[in-house]
Amino acid sequence: MIHDVLIFLGFLGAVVGLSLAFLSQRYWFARAWRFAGQVGPIWGKRIRGALIAALGFIALLALAALMRNMRGVISRGSWWYSFFGLWLTSSIFSYLFIKIIAGAEWLFRRWRPSFSGKPAAPAASPALGTGSAPAENIDHSRRYFFQAAGVIAGAVPFVSATYGFVEERFRFYVRDVQIPIANLPAALDGLRITQLSDIHIGSYMPVAQVRRAVGMANEIGGDLVVVTGDFVTGRTDPLEDCITELSRLRAPLGVWGCNGNHEIYAKAEGKSAELFQKFGMKLLRHENAELRWQGSAFNLIGVDYQRQHDADGNPAQMLAGLRPLVRRDVPNILLSHNPNSFRRAAELGVELSLAGHTHGGAGAR
Repeated sequence: MIHDVLIFLGFLGAVVGLSLAFLSQRYWFARAWRFAGQVGPIWGKRIRGALIAALGFIALLALAALMRNMRGVISRGSWWYSFFGLWLTSSIFSYLFIKIIAGAEWLFRRWRPSFSGKPAAPAASPALGTGSAPAENIDHSRRYFFQAAGVIAGAVPFVSATYGFVEERFRFYVRDVQIPIANLPAALDGLRITQLSDIHIGSYMPVAQVRRAVGMANEIGGDLVVVTGDFVTGRTDPLEDCITELSRLRAPLGVWGCNGNHEIYAKAEGKSAELFQKFGMKLLRHENAELRWQGSAFNLIGVDYQRQHDADGNPAQMLAGLRPLVRRDVPNILLSHNPNSFRRAAELGVELSLAGHTHGGAGAR
């Protein structure tokens, strides 16, 4: 039953998403077409020709994606993928915001007499025989307010997406977090762990920027380096390039990692582990390893992405089967991509959990 509901909700979500994509693109195409008719015959024809060419190009790409015979053309690494990805997302949200403002204006016009407690004033009748038009009671301030609100609401998604793409996506931060752990052996007090997460190498995160992040991590000089998943976003992203760059990480206790949810989507969980091993690192897949620092040991555990539901749609047990990997004689550190596992990990006796997934910075508990 739950599985059927999830399938239905997934189908409904796909229908809504495709409908919004179609309606938003039709809206912006119509706006651009009308604009072309206002700029003069020469430039108008050029703009409309460019619109038709762009529409045909997108249709061919969509057909190629469906036929799966032009994977190189539709690779995530191509420049147009970034552009159209940003355009599609921004244009859909902009369309939604504009329609919300338009709906608010319609409701305001319809229900304004109720708000004021006064009946709507009837329109004045034209004088017989004069040919004059009926007088209109137009609230210009209301009209200008909703027009301005529509312009601002429509511009916000484009401005924020452009700012994020140009400025914020490469603004890397190093956060130094002190984590107190009860009954920690004195030799492990001050152990420095460098964590990277959610790299998502591809069109939005080129190899050069991954290399820069690795360089920043090496400058910290951590004793242990961990990478908590989402090396890629999808199947066409260069997984090996990402892990090649990660192999440049340096720490006395080595480089360790776990898979994220996007490794599932890319069907790359096994490949990630193979590449880690190839470059002298270790990706833990429901495994543990004993590490020693200054004569004291601790237990490092890693798990794949912890799903919320199983294949049948039923709630899945978090960190199922982890108990045998947790040790009672030494401190335990868990690498789990999503922080949903923190509470269950604490119940099982894990002293420290490290996760990413939220894209708001790596998490620890």
